[in-house]
Amino acid sequence: MHTGTVVAIHVRSGSREPMQSLQQAVAISNMGLQGDHKAKSDSLRQVLVMDKETLDSLDLVPGIIRENITLQGIPVASLQPEQIIFVGDEVTLEVTGPCEPCYRMDEIREGLRDILQGCRGTLAVVLNGGTFQTGDNVKVEP
Repeated sequence: MHTGTVVAIHVRSGSREPMQSLQQAVAISNMGLQGDHKAKSDSLRQVLVMDKETLDSLDLVPGIIRENITLQGIPVASLQPEQIIFVGDEVTLEVTGPCEPCYRMDEIREGLRDILQGCRGTLAVVLNGGTFQTGDNVKVEP
């Protein structure tokens, strides 16, 4: 079982809106994160999870690639569909698959889209909602 920590939380109110950094967030079952424009029922793209280690290796800061939850200690690129991520004491997410980098990544840094192939993070849905915050423990079931 992988274990880690939530190091950053971000939401955005619209597609081209800036990411808003939060210390605490509310995950809503089968919706996503409260206040995030990707919070839609029955979507497989409710939450984007990324690891800080990959961001650090690319000299990127949390939230820059539009992820919602940044983790430390869990190799997010190795997560597989249907794995369960336990965030804090209440929230559970189910991995739906990798997030393919889009053309917007090249707006951050030329060539970043190609560099992020296979490691832009993983998409997930909210199975059990609740409140979580930076510093919370995270566990991933095999």
